[in-house]
Amino acid sequence: MTNNHTQNHPSFWRRIPLAFGAFFSTLSDAEYAARIVRLSEPPAPVVPVPPARAHAPAPARPLKEATPDAALQLLALLQREARLIDFTQENLSNYADADIGAAARVVHEGCGKVLREHFTIEPVRPEAEGSRIVLAAGFDAAAVRLTGNVVGSAPFTGSLSHRGWRAASVRLPKLTESHDATVLAPAEVEL
Repeated sequence: MTNNHTQNHPSFWRRIPLAFGAFFSTLSDAEYAARIVRLSEPPAPVVPVPPARAHAPAPARPLKEATPDAALQLLALLQREARLIDFTQENLSNYADADIGAAARVVHEGCGKVLREHFTIEPVRPEAEGSRIVLAAGFDAAAVRLTGNVVGSAPFTGSLSHRGWRAASVRLPKLTESHDATVLAPAEVEL
């Protein structure tokens, strides 16, 4: 018997295509990325401001326009090496968990190959997960997200629940001017 709480949460297999879709939408759509940033920020504590001291909010920072070509190129690489698009477009409801697990292994290995060949990925924080750390005043809020009961101001002491990831370098192949990045995988016709 499943309770209401479980029914409102997508399964692990449903979250895989959601995660990849969010990843590529974030890379290619600046407005979508801005919405994700707003969703990721912890809610600000409500502090009443006396009317005499109220002031206008700071203007929003301008967003950089992301071109879709690099995201499309990465998606094409993930399709070529991991059949990622094929996997996420397949209806998995008729397959046994063992079959899905075998397919996920192929996707996992192929995605790992693409990441190793085209990116140098390193942790944001060097400490082991679970370590107690202190964040001094002026810490990089773009690189470290505070969760839990966030009150007061730095320094903050807490437990590192995820080290984070940072792209230290990106090595995507160069493309010709005539390359159509929207063709992620060409159609195949067997003769």
